[in-house]
Amino acid sequence: MLQAEIQRNLERVQMHIEKAAVRAGRKKEDIILLGATKTVEPERIRYAVDAGLRYIGENRVQELVDKFGQVQNAQWHFIGHLQTNKVKYIIDKAALIHAADSARLMDEISRQAEKHGICAHVLLEVNASGEESKFGMDFDAVLPIIEENEGRTGVEIDGLMTIGPHTTEETAVRQAFAKMRTLFDRIGAQTFRHCRMQYLSMGMSGDYGIAIEEGANIVRIGSAIFGYRKNGGKQ
Repeated sequence: MLQAEIQRNLERVQMHIEKAAVRAGRKKEDIILLGATKTVEPERIRYAVDAGLRYIGENRVQELVDKFGQVQNAQWHFIGHLQTNKVKYIIDKAALIHAADSARLMDEISRQAEKHGICAHVLLEVNASGEESKFGMDFDAVLPIIEENEGRTGVEIDGLMTIGPHTTEETAVRQAFAKMRTLFDRIGAQTFRHCRMQYLSMGMSGDYGIAIEEGANIVRIGSAIFGYRKNGGKQ
């Protein structure tokens, strides 16, 4: 019963992604669906993976560590706020860190990546809405972070990430996402050794259609696939 429900949910989300992509003149294959699994138990994640989900995003370090070995055939991303003292636990598990938001954090990611002999891939988190309750850097802080990273080893910046405004007002959400796309394109037109604008991660269960229309190629979907969970798992 639960497995069938998750499969139906996943198919529904994939259909909505395809429709949004068509509206934007894009292909569904251009969009990465990332299942946001905060508070979701491994069994339900495995059901989604069996149904075709290939990318998993975890918000909490301990949850990623605990679930990592229990779910196979999927790529793990870390999508929550990351403290510098927790980098060491996920550096060799997360294929992409979505929320790098400071030079200090970038330094630690670089240090831990070198220690493990790997190259870490990150997205810079931008506070596109300007809401004080949200993490992320201001728009004008992004380019200095990218320029500073040219002197690091072990960290590649693959794009940008944001969380949409906490509102049901479509105009405000669309404007925030459009500003991100503008920044994404502007940086992408420049040449850096350790930065390329490959991914624009924005949009969750309530606004991913708008995000895709405004240029997102990674959407982070939790409740629309797994249902509403306890402890605030509503991404």
